[in-house]
Amino acid sequence: MRAPAGHIAFGPFHLDTEVPRLVRDGVELDLRPQALHALRTLARNSGHCVDYAEMIGEAWHGVSVSRHTVAVTVGEVKKALKEYGGWISYHPKFGYRLDVPQSEELIRNGWHYWLRHTREGFDKALGCFNEAVAASSTDFRGWEGISRCYLMLATFAMRNPREMYAAFLESHNRAVELAGLTPELRGDRAQGLHVFELKFAEAEAELLKARAENPRTAGVHVRLAVLYASTHRTGEALDMLTEAYAADSLWPILPAAEILVRCCRGEFDQAAACGKKALDLHPYFALGRSHYAQALEFAGRIEEALEHYQIASLMNPDFPRLRAEQGRCLARCGRRAEAAAILRDLEKLRETDYVDGYALALLYESLDCLDEALTQLERAAAENSPALFMLDVDPRMDGLRSASRFTRLRNRLFRALPPVTEMQPEQDSVIAPYRAKEPSRTHRVAS
Repeated sequence: MRAPAGHIAFGPFHLDTEVPRLVRDGVELDLRPQALHALRTLARNSGHCVDYAEMIGEAWHGVSVSRHTVAVTVGEVKKALKEYGGWISYHPKFGYRLDVPQSEELIRNGWHYWLRHTREGFDKALGCFNEAVAASSTDFRGWEGISRCYLMLATFAMRNPREMYAAFLESHNRAVELAGLTPELRGDRAQGLHVFELKFAEAEAELLKARAENPRTAGVHVRLAVLYASTHRTGEALDMLTEAYAADSLWPILPAAEILVRCCRGEFDQAAACGKKALDLHPYFALGRSHYAQALEFAGRIEEALEHYQIASLMNPDFPRLRAEQGRCLARCGRRAEAAAILRDLEKLRETDYVDGYALALLYESLDCLDEALTQLERAAAENSPALFMLDVDPRMDGLRSASRFTRLRNRLFRALPPVTEMQPEQDSVIAPYRAKEPSRTHRVAS
């Protein structure tokens, strides 16, 4: 059955059959009109072979051309589709055929759930992508979706990051085997190198390659911005954010990344202003709201910060880190009993679910339990916490920096980077406005 005139969607593509023009993920592809006519013919006959006579009749409007010309034109289309070019096949005596995998609807549903950025959403997305792989094991999109779900579950510490990262690598490798190292898959691997393997130089090299291959995607620019911020290159981070906004100013992750960069620069008021704009655009994005709360906290607007920490935690109850951040903020404004209650709840939750040691370390530190805070930080390292890549620039860690246990841990994690004491004075002063007390004593939380 032929597709109706107008627009045809397949995979990440939208084909306007009237103009015609081809768009992938919002970006128009450069294809000459005749190649677009050939693609339109294949798309309208998806799942069926289009022989030479029919191709001439529809794509060339009856003008006779050689079979070689048809083959070259279809080859242009396949090249433009890149990793999806294999969906077009040639069958001697029968012609060319565009086959969209049966997993198409499952893939669409998977990304819909993924965009929730909640643990439940990622779990439902995994279910869809696994079904897609079962239906078509050679469709790399299912493996790509599976790998990105595991990457996000690890990145947000919603499940044990060491286990999730191992699962990511396995499914990511399978996607690469099927599609090659696309810019998107290269970017995912680079994020893993940065966040979970702490290989900053290798991650940057991969991200720069992905940026060169696809300069019009916001994701690579944001990842570069976060990497530069984590290594004290905040000026370069702002440059990357400018490019990201030019590529996709409405991407929900983007303002959250800007807040992080601004906070690393000590620009807490600007970070809070960015958070307010983000909230207006994406009020239900819990991660963006928690970043906004953190900016408010750094800017000294504690009561406002508490309000947004609480809302973020209620919006995303399966994200324990948000509760830990709320508890830490409560302790900072003197509401220690409430903070201690949250800590006890999180320790209880640890008996049945994963709770990030990095987040707990910050909560323990806010309650003056410095030995336990350092113990939790060491646990975070053992479990490959996704927050450790920010250790050098996170102002919330200042209360632990003078402890010898902290220094040993930091130097073990960042073998390839110079010790903090070798940082430039202007870099180190970025976190000066938020200096916490020195870890000179240890207290216990009242039970």
